[in-house]
Amino acid sequence: MEPIPVIAVFDVGKTNKKLFLFDENYKIVFERTARFLETHDEDGDACENLDSLRLSVFDSLREIFKHKQFDLKAVNFSTYGASFVYVDEAGKPLTPLYNYLKPYPPELGRQFYENYGDEARFALETASPVLGNLNSGLQLYRLKYEQPEVFKQIKYALHLPQYMSYLISGQMVSDLTSIGCHTALWDFEKKTYHNWLSAEGILSKMAPLHPADNVLPAEFPGSTYKVGIGLHDSSAALIPYLVSFNMPFVLISTGTWSISLNPFNQTPLTADELKQDCLNYLQYKGSPVKASRLFTGYEYEQQVKRIATHFNRDEIRYRTINYDPAIAARLNNQPSLQANENEGLQKSAFEQRDLNSFADDVEAYHQLMIDIVAQQTISTNYVLNGCKVKRIFVDGGFSKNSVFMHLLALAFPHLEVYAASMAQATAVGTALAIHHAWNTKTLPHDLIELKYYSGVQSEVV
Repeated sequence: MEPIPVIAVFDVGKTNKKLFLFDENYKIVFERTARFLETHDEDGDACENLDSLRLSVFDSLREIFKHKQFDLKAVNFSTYGASFVYVDEAGKPLTPLYNYLKPYPPELGRQFYENYGDEARFALETASPVLGNLNSGLQLYRLKYEQPEVFKQIKYALHLPQYMSYLISGQMVSDLTSIGCHTALWDFEKKTYHNWLSAEGILSKMAPLHPADNVLPAEFPGSTYKVGIGLHDSSAALIPYLVSFNMPFVLISTGTWSISLNPFNQTPLTADELKQDCLNYLQYKGSPVKASRLFTGYEYEQQVKRIATHFNRDEIRYRTINYDPAIAARLNNQPSLQANENEGLQKSAFEQRDLNSFADDVEAYHQLMIDIVAQQTISTNYVLNGCKVKRIFVDGGFSKNSVFMHLLALAFPHLEVYAASMAQATAVGTALAIHHAWNTKTLPHDLIELKYYSGVQSEVV
């Protein structure tokens, strides 16, 4: 029996580290999930265990080669963003992989913006809200001033996907999807690095830029498979939709973050949009994607725990709660706390609600989802403005949530709202990015299953 041609995709999230093998029809033929214990940096802050991650790549490849039914044609990587690996001349990491949630020193932030323009103007130029360590460029700035001796030893600062690619290819490169995601590194008007990098002597520490669909040879003698340079996970998740649909759409990618992505909106970001955590990504072909973000996945988990504890229920129950239009109509008709454009995007109104005011946990759960969708509506409208879009696709956790999907369709009655079902959109997008380098078949057009939700409220008797 002929071995099956496959691509291996390493999909690295903050919690789960996944390995997938896809055949030429983009069907999963092998998968494995791992979790690593976190380690700590020199300040005692939790961070990714870089050694475990590195070793898992080599262990996984060895395991793939043991499976003689597979013919490995290519490897690619997608990871979370805002994370740099600082390597020396020999390619050895010089520091821990600092957590992007690590607090940023306020005095250093003030110094940066005093030197390079006020926050609002700089944020507009770089399409990056002021986010501290989530602006990975400011992590480099911090390293320069807090650890100058380490900074001097840096050959290149590699975003995490490119570091993982380097482990296999031996070549150090940068990619636009990582550089273009709220890093404060890229000048979106000039379409090049922002001038502060040159002023601070940081530009020379950025590896050469390569297109996201570029491939490199594997470093190991005798290997014939190609190595992708890696992508930022949010940009990778968009690729299957760009391949499958020509009609303008917005994708709401849900997980810990809920990110509304509009690759068809080329309007410049405004100062107000930046304050509301809107930004631009660069998609894998290099054009900007207007995006807005909410931390709703995290908040949803916290509030579901609160509901379950208050009503003495098992949290698992809320994975399969069905939408009840009667409850939703009754709650919507009551005067209530409303998410507003100044505060509603930071926290939903539900956090302030008294759970004793609800008849039962199902009613409380519907109110939670009403409040989350109120946030989502404001956030998604930011990327809809100035662009004619006919469809909204929702993928990730909330796409499977009946209550969320029905409420979202009611919030956007003039648009077609679909739950998009697709196994591992980020990993598939990562494979699709280098389709030309490993796959002999044409691009598939049946990757995504859609379930339509009507924006017409059912009559409630």
